[in-house]
This record gives sequence, C-alpha cells and structure tokens, in this order.
Amino acid sequence: MFKILTLNNISVTGLDRLPRDRYEVASEIQHPDAVLLRSFNMHGMAIPPTVKAVGRAGAGVNNIPVKDLSQMGIPVFNAPGANANAVKELVVAGMFLAARNICQAWDYARNLDGDDEAVRKQVEAGKKQFVGFELPGRTLGVIGLGAIGVRVANAALGLGMQVIGYDPDITVARAWQLSSAVQQATSVDDLLSRSDFVTFHVPLVDATRCMVDAGRLSRMRDGVVILNFARNGIVDDEAVCEAISAGKVGAYICDFPSNLLNNHGRVIALPHIGASTREAEDNCAVMVADQVREYLETGNVKNSVNFPETVMPRNGGYRIAVANANVPNMLGQVSTFLAEAGLNIADMLNKSRGELAYTLADVEGPIPDEVVTRIRSIDGVLAVRTL
Repeated sequence: MFKILTLNNISVTGLDRLPRDRYEVASEIQHPDAVLLRSFNMHGMAIPPTVKAVGRAGAGVNNIPVKDLSQMGIPVFNAPGANANAVKELVVAGMFLAARNICQAWDYARNLDGDDEAVRKQVEAGKKQFVGFELPGRTLGVIGLGAIGVRVANAALGLGMQVIGYDPDITVARAWQLSSAVQQATSVDDLLSRSDFVTFHVPLVDATRCMVDAGRLSRMRDGVVILNFARNGIVDDEAVCEAISAGKVGAYICDFPSNLLNNHGRVIALPHIGASTREAEDNCAVMVADQVREYLETGNVKNSVNFPETVMPRNGGYRIAVANANVPNMLGQVSTFLAEAGLNIADMLNKSRGELAYTLADVEGPIPDEVVTRIRSIDGVLAVRTL
C-alpha cells in the first residue's frame, strides 16, 4: 500500500487515478511515499525520509525545493502543457481587454448615476474615451515557445495577427506544432522592437528575471501592450508603470496583483487565474498522478524537472532503481555488486541530467537486502529502491 500526502486540494479526477486498493491518499498522513501539491510552499518543510517522489499538479515548481530534493534522490514531477489551453485563452482575452478598454469601460458604466435616460446620455457622452483598436494586422511577440507559447502563437494567427516568436531552446516536438507562418526573432530585443503586443511564457530564472526593464521598454514600440501570465518578476513592475504614465506603454495585463499595479488605471492585474479552470485542474492532476504512480510502481520517470527521462518496459521480475551523482564508474560499481550476488542483469537503462544520473536494472532473481545496502553505501549514491 502506497501512502500519498496531499498538501492542497487536488482534483478528484486526478486522485481517482490512484486505485484505493493500492493507495492511501490523505491531507494528514504519516510516512508518505509521495507528496502531491499545487501551490503549497514546501520551502522549509521537513521532508519525511519515506518520501520517494513529489508531484506538482501544475507547471511551475518555484514553491518546491527542487535542489534539496535532488540531493535526496527524490524526483519532482510536474504537468507541462496540462494547463496550456486555459492560459492560452486568458492571454487572448487579455489582448481583447487591452485593445478595447473593456475593464475601464465596464467600470465607467457600472458607476453611472441617475435614471435610465440620464445613464443613456452619460453613455453617449462618455463612450468616446474608450475607443480602442482591432487585432488583425497587429504584431504579437511570443517569448517562450513551449506548450503554452505555441498555442498562443497559433491562436493569434487565427485572429489575423502577425506573430513573431523567440525561443532558442524550442523542442522538435513544439516546432512541429508551431505554424510555419510564425516569424522567427533573432533575439529578445529583436522581438520587442517589432511587436505591438508581447507575451511571456518562460520560467522565472536568473536569465529571465526583469527581462523587461526600463532600458528595454524605451526601445519598444509606442503603445505596446505587455502581457505576463508566466511568472511574477519577469517584468519590472515599477518600470512598466512609469512607462505607462509616460505614454510609452499602452497597457499591462498580468496575473500578479500588487499595491503598485492595482492603483494604476492602465494595468489589469488578475488574481493568478491563468490555470484556474476545472479542465486545467483536472488535466494537471491526472497527468501528475499518472506520473507519480508509474514511478512508484515501475521506477520509470516522465516529466520530471530534476531527473532524466527514463522509461524501460517492465516484463515482470525484479527491478532495482538507483539515483546517484553523475560521476564516473557508478554503473560499473552497481553492476559489480549485482554480479557478485549472482544476479544476472536482463535489462538495464542509465540516463543522466546535469549532475544527477538514474539507473534502472531488471535482474533474474530476488535482490537481497545486503546488496541494496552495499549499493546504497557507494559514495555518491543518493537513493536506492527495489521493485
């Protein structure tokens, strides 16, 4: 029986992927084998020694101490692309909100006083201040062409916009999904200088922190609309508010409210609802539950942010899984200890990712505890499991 600790409310649709005859799932549970969460902040949390995996029902993992977990030999799984359609729809909605001054117009209308005739007169007198523009022919710049960025780019083309994309690390799979009509920018600055709208779909790392600052804002087109439904910190809020006040930026639409942003008339800051749809929550939960289950039951790794992708078919028998520092002769030492115990290796797969390596080995016989102890004692071994 596997024990799963939930740190947030996880979609029942996802939890139903964990059969109750093999999984105990609860928000208060002792000695969990895995942890499932959404936005709970795990930094500073004591990790139970029984934990073998952590699953985030979403894409970003800023709330998870990934480095610490890596050093403990614990994979962190996420759900890339599961909320992509939800975020895409909100980005498209954000462009309409900015282009047509919808929020400002609605706020104006809901605060009109008087009888209906008086309201009608105020509407006719005041509507000219909310004149907007249409999207066809405008240029959208998309920074980050992963699951979300590709969908946003393709959707904008369908609206009659021109689209420029930038992602030096785009995968072959995403490139196949991206419309050939999307133009390629040579750099972030090249994209920013050519765009009427800019949307970001990148993680918050050192290279993307304050990617849009005062310097870059000064080189962008007048009236540019900036959309940030990725991560707080990618856009310098103070700089963009100053640029709006100066007439350089037309609007800033984001998912990260603050006192500064909430008090600015040309900023629409939503309460972090990019992935807040029932469909996205279900998709994320299903995806991460399946991945954690497969890891616990087979040792296979899919969509981990710290472990290498490692998938080896299992045809019964006995399996050992070893996570270790990516240094020479690890595989040789593991193989030697198995051979000395008279265990013939039927199949083996070794993968590495940065400073971490992971090995699956199927052997033709039960693996004694003393062999596991010997392998665990190898300098650099982080975790060992038998399945």
